[in-house]
Amino acid sequence: MHGFKGERVLMRIHIGEADKHNGNPLYQEIVKLLRERHFAGATVFRGIMGFGASSRIHTDRFLELSTDLPIVVECIDTEEKIETILPALEEMIGGGLITLERARVIMYRADLPPEQRTDSWPIDRGAT
Repeated sequence: MHGFKGERVLMRIHIGEADKHNGNPLYQEIVKLLRERHFAGATVFRGIMGFGASSRIHTDRFLELSTDLPIVVECIDTEEKIETILPALEEMIGGGLITLERARVIMYRADLPPEQRTDSWPIDRGAT
């Protein structure tokens, strides 16, 4: 993946932990879609506190335990690739926020020995 360095786009998808798509957690469905479309990678972050358009506070504090904590899914890829997935994400996401910003990738490296590295991303269909 040595050709991945340079100007890219960082996409952040802000949703709630309780959000669903096809009966599954929305964040899982988003990561699955990004992997199927061969994006360079994705990371899901679970927030400890936040609020969105509704102004309702979501927190992990003991007395105010929420089952709908903030979730952010991040991925970095080319602008063209990001643009191609936006319509699918719009269909999946009922409420949330998607932001895009420029990012300069200075290193993208698999933690595999060079002889095991590949320029493709095989999908493990046996994993859940």
